[in-house]
Amino acid sequence: MITLVFLGKLAELAGTPTREVSAPLDWPGLLGALGTALAAQAASDRVRLALNGALLADKTQLQAAAGDEVALLPPVSGG
Repeated sequence: MITLVFLGKLAELAGTPTREVSAPLDWPGLLGALGTALAAQAASDRVRLALNGALLADKTQLQAAAGDEVALLPPVSGG
């Protein structure tokens, strides 16, 4: 299994901070596992992906295996 971690508003949209999905997982598989609204957010240029704590330069190159953690990072806002 792969653990998906949702941060910030993405956790609210997902309805949970984490979700388990089957391995292996690539970019199209991730989008399919997320559902329409969450996949649209994930596909945004403003959302970043981290694989096992390392930011991916190109999230479409995601290749996750069993035991991996994929974090979806929303844009940071502040004041």
